[in-house]
Amino acid sequence: MQVLDGQGGSVTGYAYKASLIGSAHRFELTEDGLSWHIAGRSGLWRYDEISAIRLSFRPVSMQQHRFRADVSRASGGRIAILSTSWQTAALMAPQDNGFRDFIVELHARMAKAGSRATLTAGLGRNTYAAVLAFLALLAVAMAGLLIRALMIGEFAGVLFILGFAALFVWQVGGFVRRNQPRRYTFDQLPRSLLP
Repeated sequence: MQVLDGQGGSVTGYAYKASLIGSAHRFELTEDGLSWHIAGRSGLWRYDEISAIRLSFRPVSMQQHRFRADVSRASGGRIAILSTSWQTAALMAPQDNGFRDFIVELHARMAKAGSRATLTAGLGRNTYAAVLAFLALLAVAMAGLLIRALMIGEFAGVLFILGFAALFVWQVGGFVRRNQPRRYTFDQLPRSLLP
């Protein structure tokens, strides 16, 4: 959402509810910097004070299409901005357009301010390596079960293992592909990590 502030500058805002109980997390991009209001606290981070942004894809059981931006400040502090908002006890609603517009505008304003922030996408390298190692072990175990089921002629088990493997690859494959660690620039935001 974009509005004019009292001094003729434009303000881009975004809000989401991180939990069912509690107030919304509100953010505004003002002429002075990133203004935030979270759980009774508030602050203003100048664009040149922001030291890092990490974009990632973080699905959860209630919302399989959820994105996250972690914004860090040079003097300490980190803010998480999510692309979904809690609506009811059973509904987490996506806010794709608002999230994407806010993140793109944040990057544009930081670039205009001459920011030298570190821009990264996906998971951290160590976390990503651990995920790949776990998936490799799981693949070996599944292959062993498949071979065993074929050897004893348990074709229902073979079908179950193949079906489970296909579902697993479909669900986890997107997460792994989108969250590959990499750097990006202010003018080349990773499309796979924006809704």
